[in-house]
Amino acid sequence: MPVVNYASREITCKIVYYGPGRSGKTSNLQYIHRRVPAARRGEMMSLATHGDRTLFFDFLPIDLGAISGFTTRFQLYTVPGQVYYRSTRRLVLQGADGVVFVADSQRRQAEENVESYRDLHEALAEQGVDVRDVPLVLQYNKQDLPPDLVASPDELDALLNFRAVPTFAADALGGRGVFETLRRVSELVLRRLATPATVIR
Repeated sequence: MPVVNYASREITCKIVYYGPGRSGKTSNLQYIHRRVPAARRGEMMSLATHGDRTLFFDFLPIDLGAISGFTTRFQLYTVPGQVYYRSTRRLVLQGADGVVFVADSQRRQAEENVESYRDLHEALAEQGVDVRDVPLVLQYNKQDLPPDLVASPDELDALLNFRAVPTFAADALGGRGVFETLRRVSELVLRRLATPATVIR
């Protein structure tokens, strides 16, 4: 749910990067943080978790236009991917206005992708959220690896994209598809905010 500050006339939205361990969630945020001008981004913060290479969460506000005279600001978060951080993932996911699911394109990670995607849906349902109402984008990361090691976007669509949501082939370390993914999920969040039921008055 967006946080509205009437004093500063600012709307803060939360986007969560979800996915299996080491799929590239942290790489996405690190790439974005390095390339957004310092004046337009906040400090990246993390809380280390033993045995998980991803960050516990990242915080990154980005100004992206206005709605009804309110400036929009985005906070980007990652969740730890390992299964034993289930409760932490649910805590980070609370109040998300949009979700980027980062899938690992390596064929050997197919089961982990499906398990994590199912976990995302279960987590939202536990919070009383209909996943069909949440702006969602799929990112197929690690497409830069040798073709014999990775599934194609079409194969990954067949595995994961039963909702026919926007998808992006990506190489988060090199930056391919990173800002395209962010831009699309941001547009979906803003479009939802701009509907008559959510217009700020």
